[in-house]
Amino acid sequence: MAKGGWREFSGPESLRRPEAASAPAPRGLQTVRVQRTRAGKGGKLVTTITGLETPEAEAWQLLKRLKATAGTGGTLKDGVIELQGDHVAAALAALEKDGYRPKQAGG
Repeated sequence: MAKGGWREFSGPESLRRPEAASAPAPRGLQTVRVQRTRAGKGGKLVTTITGLETPEAEAWQLLKRLKATAGTGGTLKDGVIELQGDHVAAALAALEKDGYRPKQAGG
């Protein structure tokens, strides 16, 4: 070993990402936030749903159900579900029906 012996970033083990959590929390224990916002959307009102700890495929299925319930468009970006328009009440009801414990955030 070289002089000093301290090598923080020199080995291949330093490039590995830490293991992800073994399993997401059960739906009833997740803190899911539902909020209406205009930030970064050109003044358009958007309902955002954050705090979901689900696999991506399951999140897409949830998005599909929420869009059908609210009768609007939406997308999934970086783990955040966005629904077009003010659909906080519909999103809260649909998430409760799916077994989550949603809370309304913001005003």
